[in-house]
Amino acid sequence: MTPPSLAVEHLSKVYPLAEEDFYALRDVSFEVPVGEYVALMGPSGSGKSTLMNLIGLLDTPTEGRTWLAGQDAGDLDPEEAAAMRNQHVGFVFQSFHLLPRLSVRENVEVPLTYAGYRPAVRRRRALEVLDRVGLGDRVNHHPSQLSGGQRQRVAIARALAMNPSLLLADEPTGNLDTETGMDILALFDDLHRQGSTIVMVTHERDVAARCQRVLRLRDGRLESDSAGRAAPAAA
Repeated sequence: MTPPSLAVEHLSKVYPLAEEDFYALRDVSFEVPVGEYVALMGPSGSGKSTLMNLIGLLDTPTEGRTWLAGQDAGDLDPEEAAAMRNQHVGFVFQSFHLLPRLSVRENVEVPLTYAGYRPAVRRRRALEVLDRVGLGDRVNHHPSQLSGGQRQRVAIARALAMNPSLLLADEPTGNLDTETGMDILALFDDLHRQGSTIVMVTHERDVAARCQRVLRLRDGRLESDSAGRAAPAAA
C-alpha cells in the first residue's frame, strides 16, 4: 500500500508563558493521501501557521509526530530535518522570497544546489520545471524584470525542483491582483491534475472550494474535516 504523502498524529505545540502555557496547536491528527488537494482554513490565531511550520519541518512539536512519504520525521536533529525537508517538501509563500541577484533559472536551482546535484543536472531540472509553469522563455531574466504573477510562478517552479512528495502553499495569491491570482490558482489546479499533493492555507472560501478537502482549525484544534469538490481525472 502506498503511504500517504503526509500523516500527523496527535500534534501539539505549546508555548510556556508566565501565567500559563499557551497551546498554539492541540492534539491534531490527519492524513493526506498521495495526489490529494487540501485547503487549510481557520480564523487568525487558529493555528494554521503553526501547523504549516510543523508539517514543513520548520519547527518541532511539543507532542506528536509527523510522517512525510512514509518516513518518520520525529527525533531528527536540525541537519537531518533540513535534508528531509529539502527532499520531500516544496514551499510556496505569499511573498515570493526570490534572490534578486540570481536569474530565474538560478533561483530555481537553489534547492538542487543544497541537495548536491551537479550543475548540468540542476540546469536541466530547472529548465524542465520552468517550462512546466509557463516560463520557459524567461529563464535568464531577473526577478526585477518579472511581474508579480511571473515571480510567483518562479517560486512554484523552485518548489517543484526537487519533485517533492508534498507541496505546501501559504496564501500563494495574497500579494497578487484578482486576475493574476486566478491564473496562479489555475496553475495549482493543473499541478494537482498532474499528480501533485498540495496543502494550501487560505482564508478565501472560493479558493478552498477548488480543493478536494477542507481542514478547518479553531483555537488550535481540528474543528472539521470535510470533502470539497470531486477529484479530477489524473493526467
